[in-house]
Amino acid sequence: MGTMISGRILQATLATAVTLFICAGSPARAQSVAVMVNGEPITNFDIEQRTKLNALSGAKTNSRQDVIDELINEKVKIKEGKKYSVDPGASEVDGAFQNMSSRMRLTPDQLVQSLASKGIRPDTLKSRLKADMVWNAIVRGRFKQSLQVGEKEVDAAVQGAGGDAMTEAFEYQMRPVVLVVPRGAASGMMEARHKEAEGLRERIQSCEDANRTFKSMQNATIRDTVVKTSADLPPSLRELLDKTPIGRLTPPEVTRQGVEMVALCARKPTKVDTPKKREVRDKMFADKFEAKSKSYLQEVRKAAMIEYR
Repeated sequence: MGTMISGRILQATLATAVTLFICAGSPARAQSVAVMVNGEPITNFDIEQRTKLNALSGAKTNSRQDVIDELINEKVKIKEGKKYSVDPGASEVDGAFQNMSSRMRLTPDQLVQSLASKGIRPDTLKSRLKADMVWNAIVRGRFKQSLQVGEKEVDAAVQGAGGDAMTEAFEYQMRPVVLVVPRGAASGMMEARHKEAEGLRERIQSCEDANRTFKSMQNATIRDTVVKTSADLPPSLRELLDKTPIGRLTPPEVTRQGVEMVALCARKPTKVDTPKKREVRDKMFADKFEAKSKSYLQEVRKAAMIEYR
């Protein structure tokens, strides 16, 4: 009897040691494993952190089981990625984190501070970003052929929706220009530069004029030619460019850099793409990707070793 009791005590001690070893360095509340996925733990602290992140992201459903399923999916995605040598390093993940902060008009440090104010560690977001990067790369790579969307499919879908696949589109050649206003400049300086921009709109009649004028000016910049089609631009900018005569400047816009305009160098009809076709093509690809991603994830989850604690 004494030997049996001693054995049970030893087993309990070892189990506790393993749990503490797995969660070493985490807060006391995190020192418990909720799920093991292919030998890797998901702790209660992981679940708590992801719940907070999802709430901040405006997730429609954020139950504990939803969060656990999300974390399990990420574990199996990362493992599947390693099987195909898709394993982004820290620098790549940091790059994705920086891109996200830029889209939110924040610096990476500001995003870290924003997360911290909600009790969220940056690694919680970076883990999700890494899993998404891995999974997108695998699905696109493994199923490239089946994800392709043919032009006939797109044309048929556009016409089926009552649209015209051949609606006219344009290719625009543009040169962005900036009248620089330094940070911290007096409020009147922005107004003065705005008036200066309006005067330049009256004078400049061609991109050659714009190039010569802005290169000779102080605190002004003209950038290299940018080529975009109608499908690449938001409706508001397309409408603005369609109203702008060739060689002239668009109305001035106040930005962080100063007062910006665009010199429209050329506007040519093109059949390469139209906004409607681009919209339909992107949706068809997204639908195919979502369906393939879902079925593939089901396969790898079935093959995974998942143990709830």
